[in-house]
Amino acid sequence: MLEKNEIIQSALRNLKIEELNPMQEASLEQATGRKDVILLSQTGSGKTLAYLLPLLLTLKPNDDSVQVLILVPSRELALQIDSVFKAMGTSWKTCCCYGGHPIAEEKKSILGNHPAIIIGTPGRITDHLSKGNFNPETIETLIIDEFDKSLEFGFHDEMAEIITQLPGLKKRMLLSATDAEEIPEFTGLNRTVKLNFLSDDSEEQESRLKLMKVLSPSKDKIDTLYNLLCTLGSSSSIVFCNHRDAVDRVHQLLADKKLLAERFHGGMEQPDRERALYKFRNGSCAVLISTDLAARGLDIPGILLHFNKCINEGNMPSSSRDANYSKARRAFLVGYDRSVPKLRQANHCIGCNQCVHHCPQNIHIPEEMQRIDKFVEDLKQGREF
Repeated sequence: MLEKNEIIQSALRNLKIEELNPMQEASLEQATGRKDVILLSQTGSGKTLAYLLPLLLTLKPNDDSVQVLILVPSRELALQIDSVFKAMGTSWKTCCCYGGHPIAEEKKSILGNHPAIIIGTPGRITDHLSKGNFNPETIETLIIDEFDKSLEFGFHDEMAEIITQLPGLKKRMLLSATDAEEIPEFTGLNRTVKLNFLSDDSEEQESRLKLMKVLSPSKDKIDTLYNLLCTLGSSSSIVFCNHRDAVDRVHQLLADKKLLAERFHGGMEQPDRERALYKFRNGSCAVLISTDLAARGLDIPGILLHFNKCINEGNMPSSSRDANYSKARRAFLVGYDRSVPKLRQANHCIGCNQCVHHCPQNIHIPEEMQRIDKFVEDLKQGREF
């Protein structure tokens, strides 16, 4: 199929991609089929291309109507998808719709540029439909990226409302990095093809990501986190927290200690969120403190380390995929003693003298790893565990 379609070949050349991975090829094979598609694949595997490339086989040229609607759970993911499609260098136009800036700007773009693809968050798309800013009856393809996260973020009603206004749908595609037990009826899926590229190979997962836990001698854990971040130096790191207020608190505490970091969560103004991601992507800031808003779909190259800082005793971050972030090589679960039962899946347990005796009995702790200062020095020297 690739050899027969010059549009796809041109897009790949523009993206400087020489070949597709098996997941992307499988998705492309289903592009012109009549069945709806559920695609499951882990973060960082290239799901965005897996649904953008097939669109090049179905989009109609010289058509001023909206043909495709892509729903995503966050503004940043919408912008990222829009950027990737534009980088393909095709003749079709897009419009990116999300909150945080005037809806009038998006309306002007829709009416003036006649985009074939609209990419947006459910809330903003609902606003456009209620104002009649575009005709939903011409949309033939619906794509919902990070579908399970959209449900978790509370977009159930908005997505249901949107889909009921799309009578001309011929193709639906749902994408996620986790396998949902049940797909809501409002999606209207019919005769589906399920492409499951989620790996159950524990050895593969272990080789891709080293998961370790660090026990703090104090309940607050901020000093332990600070020590690790300082010792690791300029390594790009993400610190995941459970809630927005926890992100703000950790950010302020690290700022009080003169450690430069950016924060990122849904309660921030859009320009501030974009600025934080820009600084983290370009390396001017090595530490990003975030809710699990940053755990889905965002392409942030160069992540070597990430931390789950469990602010509330015994509470893990809400998404298990926080410990499976894109191309990260090591993940650290920072917890107090009451968090220990939640951390049993870690490969190693690293603690200081005051708390090491609280570790689960079935986890071996090498003697040389029983002090944080020794442990971080090993990390600094590039030692593998």
